[in-house]
Amino acid sequence: MNMTTPIVDFVRQYAGSGISRLHMPGHKGQSLLGFEPLDITEIRGADELYEPEGIIAQSEANATALFGTVHTYYSTEGSSQCIRAMLFLALQGAPDMGHRPVLLAARNAHKALLYSAALLDFDIRWLWAAADASGALCSCPVTVQQLKKELQQLAEQGKKPFGVYVTSPDYLGGMQDIAALGAVCRQAGVPLLVDNAHGAYLRFLPENRHPIALGAAMCCDSGHKTLPVVTGGAYLHLGAAAPVQGEAAVRGALALFGSTSPSYLILQSLDRCNRTLSQGYPKKLEQCCRQLADLRQRLNSRACACHAPVPLALWGAQQEPLKLTLDAAALGLTGTVLADQLRREQIECEYADPRYVVLMFTPENPQQDHQRVQAAMERVLCAAPAQIPIPISAAGEFAELERCARQCCTIRQAVFAPQQRIPVQEAEGSICAMPTVSCPPAIPIVVSGERITTAAVRLMQRYQINEVAVIRDSRENTK
Repeated sequence: MNMTTPIVDFVRQYAGSGISRLHMPGHKGQSLLGFEPLDITEIRGADELYEPEGIIAQSEANATALFGTVHTYYSTEGSSQCIRAMLFLALQGAPDMGHRPVLLAARNAHKALLYSAALLDFDIRWLWAAADASGALCSCPVTVQQLKKELQQLAEQGKKPFGVYVTSPDYLGGMQDIAALGAVCRQAGVPLLVDNAHGAYLRFLPENRHPIALGAAMCCDSGHKTLPVVTGGAYLHLGAAAPVQGEAAVRGALALFGSTSPSYLILQSLDRCNRTLSQGYPKKLEQCCRQLADLRQRLNSRACACHAPVPLALWGAQQEPLKLTLDAAALGLTGTVLADQLRREQIECEYADPRYVVLMFTPENPQQDHQRVQAAMERVLCAAPAQIPIPISAAGEFAELERCARQCCTIRQAVFAPQQRIPVQEAEGSICAMPTVSCPPAIPIVVSGERITTAAVRLMQRYQINEVAVIRDSRENTK
């Protein structure tokens, strides 16, 4: 495919024209770090991100064709901007049900969802992890039966959610059954919204596993997480079932949450990525996935020979193929200790918690990276103790957290209330103000507006959360 790159072409031509730059930005194209000649603003001919009629519109049309969507829109502020816009559009497209808007959402959500609830003032009905889940902080598998049950319970209360929201893939690489969940949503007349930030590449696998192809109404992708795109480049994808299809409405939603000064460096990166995706990328992706499958198999075989009580590398039909997720408990270690050992081997991981380590690969990783991980893990395995205890699942702790969770005010009220930060060990009985979740999409131990319980304090300490923001003077009166 002869894929054009209209944004890249325009900016390079402008950078080489020698024109006097009597416009923003202030560096005037003079090299300080090296990229400045290619850093422009919305001058004549450069088009406008939220009202495109020229080169940006052409580039987005290329991306739309590549991803096979009804329409793909660019974001230069990551998936966070797309998440807010997606939820705004879902609210706009929902009929007036005569009750406060409610979203049905899997609990392992990025904090962008919680900030969206504060800004847009809607309630969230949480879908917690199924009973047989692993108890990992980042994972929250939702079953079809569970989703049907929750939709039915809401219907019995005279409520209909304006959307069902799931994160897939999650931070450990777990994937929801989007096709099955999407079928339930279509039957209920509710759009399925997917935070697919970690799965932009899924469209280009031999079997298309992208959420839009599997029936999602809308989803966001962080191009920069798994595709050759610089940080901040993302996509908002609309499928056939999107509740709002008008381009002006979608542009308006993105503009509502975006800067009026979008980065043309990021736009060029998204534009250039289109050509990369059209020139043999699926073949390179398939080869990378095969290498990782072989590496997982070798690591698991080696760990099994060392009498590991659980598989070392997570792997299966519900795992995405580009993440190498290591269960440090298989080696009698914590995830943070294993991550430190890998750093000493010149390997920087994506994520580590008390149990897991996540290594993210793409076709851009040189062969040396695969070999280095293999060699480093061989050394770690050689040092593993002869007797490794069976790890204790945290599923019971999350079940207790679910049982005790109690919403005392709306998320918006909590986020905008007068608040203070206090040590976690002093927080029991207070009402959470800001989300207790770090950057990875993970299960918020306490959500804004919820009362902090003994179970919540225990889990926060386990995950090394030392302080929490609470509503001032909100401690429960225990006298």
